[in-house]
Amino acid sequence: MIYLDNAATSFPKPQETIDSLNRFVAEIGGNPGRSGHSLSVEAARVMFEAREKLTDFIHGENSERLIFTQNGTESLNLAILGVLKDGDHAITTSMEHNSVMRPLMFLTQKKGVELSIIQCNAQGHLNISDLSKMIRKNTKAIIVNHGSNVIGSVQPIGEIKQVIGNMLLIVDACQTIGTIPLDIERDNIDIICFSCHKSLFALQGLGALYIRKGLELTPLKFGGTGSKSESVEHPEFLPDKYECGTPNTPGIASLLGGLSFIENEGLTRISQRKKSLRDRVFRGLSDLDRTTVYGDNGKTSVLPVISFNVEGKLPSEVGYTLNQQEIYVRVGLQCSPMAHKTIGTFPGGTVRVSPGYFTSDKDIDIFLEAVKKIAQQ
Repeated sequence: MIYLDNAATSFPKPQETIDSLNRFVAEIGGNPGRSGHSLSVEAARVMFEAREKLTDFIHGENSERLIFTQNGTESLNLAILGVLKDGDHAITTSMEHNSVMRPLMFLTQKKGVELSIIQCNAQGHLNISDLSKMIRKNTKAIIVNHGSNVIGSVQPIGEIKQVIGNMLLIVDACQTIGTIPLDIERDNIDIICFSCHKSLFALQGLGALYIRKGLELTPLKFGGTGSKSESVEHPEFLPDKYECGTPNTPGIASLLGGLSFIENEGLTRISQRKKSLRDRVFRGLSDLDRTTVYGDNGKTSVLPVISFNVEGKLPSEVGYTLNQQEIYVRVGLQCSPMAHKTIGTFPGGTVRVSPGYFTSDKDIDIFLEAVKKIAQQ
């Protein structure tokens, strides 16, 4: 089996993830903050430790401002719907995932929010001067995909913040966190949103966002928090204001293991390994006849996410043939139709390859040989 769909979710998980999950399920299992018994207290400790470690990982100042969610989509919805109101203007790019575009479309069609979309080039990069021209007096926020889930292009978020000044910078870091070092203080990110099951090596069903000090959002959900139970009014303090209902504590425990793995391996080493794999895939595919590879050649900062097509074959045909050989990739539009319009692959989409830290060079060689044979058929 060769798994090349890490942009969807990482697999396999490191042993630290598995051990931390198993310990929680087998030995703890309590509901954090809902009871006073020892298992509930220990579950709360696991949640607190993961919140602290993840906050440190992105260089946040206060772990109470780190909010756990169900996934990256919920994080982005909380940020976008919680910030933008009737009469506000927002800016985004043509490389966004539907987790950004769909809530924005809802707001423009139902809530009176105005939207401008920066057209990126075929390599997935925005032009800073185009951004500056779109800013209006009522511009509230720019929402930007830090790293594309289609071709791996990375946007210059530090430069973007310099241009927009006091306007809010909301960053979708689902693809970059755990691969590219992130420092929300250095880059002046107002809200960073991400999933935890990709390069943070946690289980599916867990995401997070960090909200800078002084910024308050309208909550998406209301309900039980384990705090202020005497009141029917929802708490105003963090993180309870944005976290209600039973949390995915097993997933949070797995995140704690994933973060420990990254800490032990070193983020620099992980990043370099992924870059090496990305370059190996890109060069190998580019050398094949009847194969088109999208995005740039790796001279700029890119992720281990590569899209390609084989002449005369649908992405689904290529994916099916690879699947028969137990080589697992993603085909289609990857929930990012605007990105595919930008790179010229809509509506058919592409075959997406996303190696992970545990992918071997031999895996890549076998994959490339399989694609070569498909292209020759």
